[in-house]
Amino acid sequence: MCYLAGVSRAGYYRGLIEKAPDEAEMALRTAIQEIVLAHHRRYGYRRVTADLHRKGMIINHKRVLRIMREDNLLAIRYRKYILTTDSQHEQEVYVNLAVRMTVTGINQLWVADITYIRLRVEFVFLAVIIDRFSRKAIGWALDRTLAARVAVTALRQAIARRQPPPGVVHHSDQGIQYACTDYVEELKANGMTPSMSRPANPYDNAVCESFMKTLKQEEIYCNQYRDFEELSAHLEEFIENYYNRQRLHSALGYRTPEEFERDSTAAAATAEFPTAATMEYFRPPPPADKPGPSAPHPGGSA
Repeated sequence: MCYLAGVSRAGYYRGLIEKAPDEAEMALRTAIQEIVLAHHRRYGYRRVTADLHRKGMIINHKRVLRIMREDNLLAIRYRKYILTTDSQHEQEVYVNLAVRMTVTGINQLWVADITYIRLRVEFVFLAVIIDRFSRKAIGWALDRTLAARVAVTALRQAIARRQPPPGVVHHSDQGIQYACTDYVEELKANGMTPSMSRPANPYDNAVCESFMKTLKQEEIYCNQYRDFEELSAHLEEFIENYYNRQRLHSALGYRTPEEFERDSTAAAATAEFPTAATMEYFRPPPPADKPGPSAPHPGGSA
């Protein structure tokens, strides 16, 4: 029959194979596309995999990466984050308390930072306050100038929303906006303790740096804004609705900040003794000319 039809035997058997796509594969691709498009291509393959697991689908992250690459659904990434801080001032600089803290709940350690955003004809500045425990953005403000008021406005919004108890540690860099009299007085009036990073060390405030990177890569660099008002509306949507309530955070076990706070609050309510934040003691090394207690006496035998 193959000879009479003028086709090869291998071609004949290939023609018997079902050509319709596998339903399970199509359902998986559809689920991946829905997740990627719902998050405006902000999710990478790891978060897409975690979201699929939350929906009850069992799949390996390597397969998700392959499908996203084949369907051109990889997350959009553009520019590199740039840090700018003016710490050349004569205001008081406070000791770094955050680096020694182990937080166990909300309203124990807040972290703050400022970044710039470029519009078509001007630069604007965004100040944010984040709860270190849940990584939730609890206060933010947008302004056309880099005056202290943008930072103070964000702080006042965070205080109004959270009503923090006395003793909250507020950590920031050494910028003049956070060291100025207006800002420090606002902190002390609400029973908060200032803490500042070491000079030129962004790792001390890594949570805020991570938030700024996420904001710019997943929102700012993916859009073009006509004016200040349009940017403000997009930021409110991204921070309040998407970042705090929808975006899964790998550092929170792939939960949203609101989910993490809700779960942590419920666990603390059932605990007999709620755990408070702890802090390591300051232990400076002994002077070089004075041997420690375990060092042998000079000239003595070992």
